[in-house]
Amino acid sequence: MKVAVVNRSDAQGGAAVVSLRLVNALRKAGITANLLVTEKETTSPTVSTIGNKFANKFNFLAERAEIFARNGWSRQNLFAIDTGSFGTDISRNSIVKDADVVVLNWINQGTMSLGDVRKLTRIGKPVVWVMHDMWNCTSVCHHAHDCTQYLTQCTACPLLGGNGKLALSTWNRKHQLYSNTSIRFVAVSNWLADVCRRSSLMGSTDISVINNPFPIEDFEWQPLSDIPQIPKDKKVIVMGARRLDEYVKGFDILLELLQYIAREKPALSKQLHLLLYGDIRDHQLLNQIPVSFTYLGKVAGNDALNRIYRNAHIVISTSRYENLPGTLIEGASSGCIPVSFLRGGQDDIITHKANGYLAKWQDISHLAQGIEWALTAPVSREELHRQMSTRFNAQNIASQYISLFEELISTNK
Repeated sequence: MKVAVVNRSDAQGGAAVVSLRLVNALRKAGITANLLVTEKETTSPTVSTIGNKFANKFNFLAERAEIFARNGWSRQNLFAIDTGSFGTDISRNSIVKDADVVVLNWINQGTMSLGDVRKLTRIGKPVVWVMHDMWNCTSVCHHAHDCTQYLTQCTACPLLGGNGKLALSTWNRKHQLYSNTSIRFVAVSNWLADVCRRSSLMGSTDISVINNPFPIEDFEWQPLSDIPQIPKDKKVIVMGARRLDEYVKGFDILLELLQYIAREKPALSKQLHLLLYGDIRDHQLLNQIPVSFTYLGKVAGNDALNRIYRNAHIVISTSRYENLPGTLIEGASSGCIPVSFLRGGQDDIITHKANGYLAKWQDISHLAQGIEWALTAPVSREELHRQMSTRFNAQNIASQYISLFEELISTNK
């Protein structure tokens, strides 16, 4: 079997990382898999580029220019939305023509247009579209947050200053594409699948659920105490992100949580030490942390991440939106008890009060209870690692994709 996977990049962003992981896992399982990208940054021989440097740059800039103009020449939300108006036609690409199945991952920002996807569906091969956020079931946004227009029809888009023309025209193009093609959609969490099934665009489409693959074998679970800045008598909570103070990551919510604990549960506050990793633009935010803490800055590589988690007891996420939060999976794989709001795909990872804690969205006191529960919960670090391996091991995920590919190929004959 030959599989062509398409993604904007092979290194930048979560979808890029899991796309390359999937390709490598498929190849390990005996599948001839290749990744096609517009921006190649790794040296992997399994990655090839589509389009050319000039055309790819033009497609990216042309789509941003369209959004910029329609948004009243405002840079606000310029990268929060995509229209699928510009991209590269890959229907004649030699790797695509030779493939038995084509898998689309994150193809925004001028990688492929909706028209390019339509052309791809006409070459007679099964097309799988893996969804890493809400873009497929909305008009232009990747995260709808509190907006519910995707349940009916996107018109007055709040990310476009209420402009309805661009949102509605994109919604109509997606509706035409989905109504006249046989794309099999894959959501990487049950939460995302449920959201898509309730949407006006995707309520009648075929949607499967296959989680993202993770290199669980890179994460050992045995505890460590080799970060000298951490006091030996503290219980360590770790939070990390590519950029900690990105709005969606909810660093302000973390501060609110810790301030609540310091005020209402001072004995608990004295037990805790916060361990942070990732970039942060506003370093003044660190001055608002009311408990002892260590900020490690940017961290790269699974070995470094694993060491951080093995020095901790709890991994926490206070994100406003997460499809399938990788930090919780990596932390639990390293033996940390995950604590989070139920605000996305967290329940694909956490079974409440069995292997972690799911707090009610925006209920700070309930999240604080989760911290207290996790400090005394009889949850084995080794068992957490085993559970994450069973659910998210790359080879297990590859096997699920292979089963789906075989089903689509057999029905396509």
